[in-house]
Amino acid sequence: MTTTRLYRPTHRDAFELLGSAFEDERLLTMFGLCEVQYEGRASSTLGPGQRLVIYKPDGTSLVHTGENHEPVNWQPPGSTHNASVRDGQLRIRSTRSNPTEQLDVMFERVETISAYAVTDRSDLKLTGSEEDLRQWILDQPEVIEQGFDPIATERQTTAGPIDIFGTDNAGHPVVIELKRRRVGPSAASQLQRYVEAITAELSDTSTRGILVAPSITDRTASLLDKWNFEYRSVDIE
Repeated sequence: MTTTRLYRPTHRDAFELLGSAFEDERLLTMFGLCEVQYEGRASSTLGPGQRLVIYKPDGTSLVHTGENHEPVNWQPPGSTHNASVRDGQLRIRSTRSNPTEQLDVMFERVETISAYAVTDRSDLKLTGSEEDLRQWILDQPEVIEQGFDPIATERQTTAGPIDIFGTDNAGHPVVIELKRRRVGPSAASQLQRYVEAITAELSDTSTRGILVAPSITDRTASLLDKWNFEYRSVDIE
């Protein structure tokens, strides 16, 4: 398990760690002097105090004091976290659209912040190496879709090498990113960079992006929808 930990960081350093951790769907814990504001079905405010705040990859946020096991404020799975620095405070906002809710935690001082790359044991079923997966697709490209024609592997672009590059039955360029396990938003972002590179190189705005993995997170699916990319759930034993 990879862990990044900062002690008494500046707001800017903490902000940068928050941004990368949210992007990579890491588990975050923070402790420090903060205020909390909630707006939604009701409204509430907690004045300055030392609190433990937890942000989970599924969108959950929890604010704990030194008493009891229940959080004093929280947001459920599916919420979106964003960080900013303003008015001398580090602000983390957790938002939910249905129903509309917003939880703001404003840190005056952060004593410690830790980001953990957590993998549940149930997600550790590997389906062969990425090379095995690539060869499997090359041997039967119809698993991507009928008419898919793989042209090259490790095709070089300005954004790096593409796992599989090919064309669909209409002749449109297709960029395929392969992952051998459940993936988060960083995989979608990587695919976007490859598609942008191919689009610029070929001057072809019809370039398609397809992410191939055993499973993806909800946030990853949202990004794929946003960029009009596709997902194929593929397991090989």
